[in-house]
Amino acid sequence: MKRGNGVILLSLAIALLTLQREPAVFAQAEPKHDLRENQGSSQSGLTGAGTGGDVVSAIKPGEADGARNLQLGGPRHPLYRLHASDVIEISFTVAPEFNQTLTVQPDGYVMLKDAGMVLVEGLNLSEFTQAVEKAYRGYLHDPQVAASLKEFAHPYFIVGGQVEHPGKFELRSDTTVAEAVQIAGGLTPQSKCSQVILFRRVNDDLMQTRLLDLKKMLKRGNLKEDAHLESGDLIFVPQNIISKIAPFITRPSMSMYVNPNQF
Repeated sequence: MKRGNGVILLSLAIALLTLQREPAVFAQAEPKHDLRENQGSSQSGLTGAGTGGDVVSAIKPGEADGARNLQLGGPRHPLYRLHASDVIEISFTVAPEFNQTLTVQPDGYVMLKDAGMVLVEGLNLSEFTQAVEKAYRGYLHDPQVAASLKEFAHPYFIVGGQVEHPGKFELRSDTTVAEAVQIAGGLTPQSKCSQVILFRRVNDDLMQTRLLDLKKMLKRGNLKEDAHLESGDLIFVPQNIISKIAPFITRPSMSMYVNPNQF
């Protein structure tokens, strides 16, 4: 009987301990839920610098203006990014003796007076200014730099294939593929305007292509599918089938079997 009473008392003790723990679990869970709600409401009302903490992350080149978008329908006006041979003039507000004119070297670096080499290729002017200020923090207490682009590679596009004046053209404003073809003198009679190809280089190893049916767009008077050009784009207008086989077939026999309107 004593052993049985001991077992009963032990079971009752375990049950009491369990009941004591359960309210504590619920009591801890409820404040945590309220805390999350308070944090959400407080963050939604904060604006400006300092929101979300004091940690400042550096801007990654190519991400600030959406330039990493690899789709042909990406941003039409991305910020200009520095290339080799670009010339930049920098001036210091409180230290004019450091004012200088820099040329981006073929390896992407510039040589800063007293601060050494800094890699700047691929940066926009805002990122370039931050890089220069960071380089001079060891020499100046609070470097304040203004940068201006003096010489740069002008944006361009190339039109090749069956156009009247194939070549390289300066991209001066927002231009579409259909407009670029007209700038190149228009299509030749031998062109296959239903399969115009737009090439766009993403990086050294990747080239994007897009097939455009200019014939259908112009026939319907709907240019919604027309693509906007970016610097370095290549437009190629292929040759139609008739013009390919014409040197091998006499014109009377060719006209008997081929309908030119289908191309």
